[in-house]
Amino acid sequence: MFNTDMTFIIDSQHLYLEIPPSSQMPEQMYSTPGASRRAWINQLCLEAFLPWLREEMAPNAKVSPNIATLPSFWEFINGTPITFNNHRLILVPTLAIDGDELRIPQEWVDIPEWVADYYIGVEVNPDDNLIKIFGYTTHQKLKNKGFYDINDRTYCLETEDLIDDINVLAVAQEFNTSETLQSQISPLESIPANQATNLLERLGNPEVIFPRLEIPFTVWGALLAQPNWRKKLYAKRQGFPTERSVSQWLQTGVANLMEQWGWEKKEFITVASGMRSSGSIQGLSRQLIIADNTYELRIFPQDGGEDIIWRFELRNATPGGEIPVGFKLRLLTEDLQDFENNQDIATTPVDVLYVEVILEPGEGLIWETQPVADDYEREVLRF
Repeated sequence: MFNTDMTFIIDSQHLYLEIPPSSQMPEQMYSTPGASRRAWINQLCLEAFLPWLREEMAPNAKVSPNIATLPSFWEFINGTPITFNNHRLILVPTLAIDGDELRIPQEWVDIPEWVADYYIGVEVNPDDNLIKIFGYTTHQKLKNKGFYDINDRTYCLETEDLIDDINVLAVAQEFNTSETLQSQISPLESIPANQATNLLERLGNPEVIFPRLEIPFTVWGALLAQPNWRKKLYAKRQGFPTERSVSQWLQTGVANLMEQWGWEKKEFITVASGMRSSGSIQGLSRQLIIADNTYELRIFPQDGGEDIIWRFELRNATPGGEIPVGFKLRLLTEDLQDFENNQDIATTPVDVLYVEVILEPGEGLIWETQPVADDYEREVLRF
């Protein structure tokens, strides 16, 4: 535990950064006091480190997949993922002062979709508003030299095996060294949807204090690797509704959880085919960054007589802007299967890409674009 009587001893070997005065406890809900405190420490660490990284090494550095998803990580594990210069790092904060090791949750090391190139150990001192970068390592070194602690499912590396000067990483980036950063790991076998549903019910109970230790890692890792299941598990532990449909969102308004993941309720102007008259309709809207430009994904219902037709549209967010040649809007079933007329491709520059589908109540779809949108995570939208 953190000893409030201790303070940092400033040295020339490590990087120290100030925690911004505006930093405060996250407003986001968490299921346990431990998770809330973990989120707070990770947020302090992120707010001190990311501006430095952008200024000194990588202006394009950003949280991955995006800031809104962080609660669904911090609810379960310590660490913050950041991408920069086609690399990925995990910030791993600790309250321990002058610790003798870096402890990294297994999820960041053995879930293939989560693996990073670098893992950075950070001592956080909230009382003195400072963080200390005490060392970093690579995935390759962690797997080869690290000790796996079966009790709390962490990989541990002693500080003597860490590179304590973060500037070494900056030099490696500048000169583009060919160092092997990642070790090969085995893929995790996917779990059936019905098993995932049962696990969500069981582990979604907030009285289960450490859900990550309740089931074998191969199962736990496969569950978290699916963004939709991870988000649902997080929502269940907060008591948020997880199975409300798009129709219900449009009737009652988009909940806080949907807003965090980028959606908003919006009114669209529609023009009837062959007519000058126009009308309006309520739908969902989400901004996407694709190939460094901003686009809008729209979802709204259309009258199809006895059937409800749902229309998915991709538009350029700039008035008068077009969708470039080669862009694709694609829909998949919940189990990632194609179906007839499930995509639209721009063979010439166009104003809009769209796909229309007739869905039964309760059906779910997954959307995706090509090129892939920045910070994209698959999500199941229920109708």
